[in-house]
Amino acid sequence: MKVRTSHPTLKAARLAVEEARGRQLGSGRLANPTFGYGFQNQSKVSPQTGVFSIDQAFPITRRLSLEKKLSSQMVGAAELEVRDAERRLIAEAQSLAVQLMSLTQQRALRKQQTALASKLSEFVRGRAKVGEISALDAAQAQVDAQRLLLETRKLETTSISLMGQLKPMLGLPPEEALNLSGDLPSMVVPGMGAGWMQRADYQLAQTKIAAAMTDQQLARARRLPDVKAGLFASREMQDVTPTNRQYTGYYGFSFSIPLPFWNRNQGEIAEKAASAERALLEREALGRQIISEAETARLEMQANADLAHETRDKLLPLVIEQTDKLEKAYEQGQTNLLTILRAREQRLQLEAAALDAVRDFHLARIRYEAATGKHAPAAATPSSSATARQ
Repeated sequence: MKVRTSHPTLKAARLAVEEARGRQLGSGRLANPTFGYGFQNQSKVSPQTGVFSIDQAFPITRRLSLEKKLSSQMVGAAELEVRDAERRLIAEAQSLAVQLMSLTQQRALRKQQTALASKLSEFVRGRAKVGEISALDAAQAQVDAQRLLLETRKLETTSISLMGQLKPMLGLPPEEALNLSGDLPSMVVPGMGAGWMQRADYQLAQTKIAAAMTDQQLARARRLPDVKAGLFASREMQDVTPTNRQYTGYYGFSFSIPLPFWNRNQGEIAEKAASAERALLEREALGRQIISEAETARLEMQANADLAHETRDKLLPLVIEQTDKLEKAYEQGQTNLLTILRAREQRLQLEAAALDAVRDFHLARIRYEAATGKHAPAAATPSSSATARQ
């Protein structure tokens, strides 16, 4: 989907993965060796001495391998954070697309009703001119047509606002036109117990548990500091007499072991143990939240699907039939205009309610798919074309 490739937030989030990979590149390495040189001039009791040394620190625990393992887990966590951001932003963009498509249908409905109201207004004006009906009916019919036109313009204003929110998510500038095409999927309610453990943030919680345990092991490994080993060599020169100079030298090695008498890293060990326990509890809480989100969205889907089917299949046909009968009766002078307008208003409300139920079903579907970590095909296909700035 275009959101995955074009959303500026996701582009920035992917750099966090590169940062984690950079940290991984530098982890688990030995400290650099140190080179030393010491010089002492000769005196009457000691020769001139130059000492060269090189020292290297070595861990006697698994500290380096644990550091490498932890950095690798952090790379996985960064990748999952990006996937979770994609999940949330894709759901948000799909919701905006569904609302825009619903507004398009609502505008088409209002235009259709406006055309019918205009036709009725012309009929009433013609009858009023010949004195068959009251001129007040003609004025009322014209007011009803203008009301529907105003509602259409309000829907257009809402559509502009939603389009302004969707364009940045697709990486489009404000002056570029965006057209949505395609049809919404059929209203099918999924069964209970759909898989959700592959959701990115739940996988992230799993990764954080593994990383916390590795970090806990690393804290234990730091109880024993690194040992140091080194080599040294010395060159000595002594003037024994004004004409006799002697050269000597020596070499050897050094080794030092820190004694963990006073500090055995107890504070960090306790901290990492608490972090691991917190990660376990956070995963459990997240699992319960996901189950609740998915089931709530599924129930909303079922309720809106039932409402849409009941409105379209049962109520709306009855209202349409009744409205047609009333319009014929009005043409024959058997009823008044107010009854016609009231019947048309009821029909408009039911048709709009059916569209709203379909919209709410798909919004709940998007929440369900986001809750279960499933990215279904987009409800609409966005296409853009450059237009001149007004």
